[in-house]
Amino acid sequence: MSQSRLRRAVVALTALPLLALGAGQAVAAPAPAPAPAASSKVTAIEDEVARTLAASLTDPALRERLRTATAAAPAGAELTPLAAGLSGATARGLAATTARADRAVATAKGLGDLGPLLRVQLADPSMRAALDAGAAPLVATAGTDEHARTVRAYDTAGRVRGLDAATLPTRPVYLVDIDTAKALTAGVDLLQRELAARGIAPAAPQAQSAPQAPSARAAAGWWGTKITSVEVNDDEEPWFKGAAEMFSLVSGFGLDGKVRVDSVAMPYLQYDGTVYYPNQILVNWSNYKYNLADVVLMEDDGDTNYLALAQAVAAVLLTIADQGAYIPLVNAVLAALPSSWWTDDPDYVESWYTLARTSTGRLNGARGNGWMTVEPYWVSQL
Repeated sequence: MSQSRLRRAVVALTALPLLALGAGQAVAAPAPAPAPAASSKVTAIEDEVARTLAASLTDPALRERLRTATAAAPAGAELTPLAAGLSGATARGLAATTARADRAVATAKGLGDLGPLLRVQLADPSMRAALDAGAAPLVATAGTDEHARTVRAYDTAGRVRGLDAATLPTRPVYLVDIDTAKALTAGVDLLQRELAARGIAPAAPQAQSAPQAPSARAAAGWWGTKITSVEVNDDEEPWFKGAAEMFSLVSGFGLDGKVRVDSVAMPYLQYDGTVYYPNQILVNWSNYKYNLADVVLMEDDGDTNYLALAQAVAAVLLTIADQGAYIPLVNAVLAALPSSWWTDDPDYVESWYTLARTSTGRLNGARGNGWMTVEPYWVSQL
């Protein structure tokens, strides 16, 4: 792609230390989740849709509709409505297949029916000229394997074509991917609800929740930490990857002395090597007992199962008790992540320890994979 996608170094789960949490308290490794990894399910679903779409491009009307739709929506056109808008057995078959796939993807991610989720885009704008000139396209998926040397693509005859993952193809390639922006919005909402149900998060997302500070402070407003700029690093540039979708888990101890986690969507943070200036509130300090909190930055690259994430994080954090002093929680959150996220498709990106209400300026992440600049921000009541 002309813009590189966010990447993360692969970290073995066994390398994560169990954090001593003070007073002899330690985080126990969570029990393995019984359900299959969402990544294998989603990858298989996308691959089947890519094969079906490639075979469907023998239909001239569908092929032309796809060409014009991806030109009008370079970031991706919803596949089910695109196929459903045409008559003919081929288009109807593709529409039925993609509609089933949309529901299957949502289920694999722990979400309810979100409507169209799968979309299709041209792998790189430079392929547009050849496509417009009539070149026969291939169809592949924007897979999650960061270290793949080849990319599986399909031609209209259903044959598999192996493409070099490191070299942009000269032949046009359509990529089947997930609308991760839509999935992220629904996923962060689900994450917050599930954590709240387990007693470690407010009932509504942090940015929209009412301050829970003492009455004197609440009467005037509350202090927050605002992200003024942020960047994530990368050292690879695979052509078959799409934009990332990011969110943060902010953890600390709530006013009741229990562990608290706030999920914060950061959908603007999509590409490496790009500095973003969101002016986004990351922490509402009126919700925390201590003047310190931790941040774990994560990515939904299509495979994230939000329900499994909430269950795993809650299972570990609920074992941690307030010892009368701040306890770092980053390692506890990392230890809770499903093991599949530490193989070839990790969702963990970066982490920041001991963020304080007075923190100002540039803060480098613990992994060296990103940084952000922050400043205290007073939110006054109207």
